[in-house]
Amino acid sequence: MVDDLGIRWFEEPCKWDNDRADMAAVRAATGLAISAGQSELTRFGCRDLMAAGAIDICNFDASWGGGPTEWRRVAALAESHGIGVAQHIEPQIGAVLVASAVNGTFAELLLPWRDPFFLKLIADQKPLRDGHYPLPAKPGWGFTLDEDYLSFARRRD
Repeated sequence: MVDDLGIRWFEEPCKWDNDRADMAAVRAATGLAISAGQSELTRFGCRDLMAAGAIDICNFDASWGGGPTEWRRVAALAESHGIGVAQHIEPQIGAVLVASAVNGTFAELLLPWRDPFFLKLIADQKPLRDGHYPLPAKPGWGFTLDEDYLSFARRRD
């Protein structure tokens, strides 16, 4: 019933207590691409999702799961399973990580009302272009933090 809607993925459609088996069943029954992995804290949890045939996209979170090096390990593991990767939120690092992986899919960016912090965090923020986030051209993560905004945010706490 949703084939003509152009749904790119269905994110974590099942309750956590049996998610591997249940997501594999949803994937098989609907033909929709399933995305999950943001709640996994290790590459081993992501591996289990992949081995169970539960996901098409692994959206592992580098901040929760061991940093960029561990995220790259998950990306390599996903590539060996023919699975795409994304970074759970934090587009300031997600865009660079996803672009660095041959199986990278999308950078998750929340709307400004949902995540006003991100759009103020980066001093040299480039605007979205037709829903696309331009990659930074500078070395490293490629952005400069807005120290004035961070100082303001600290004073508010």
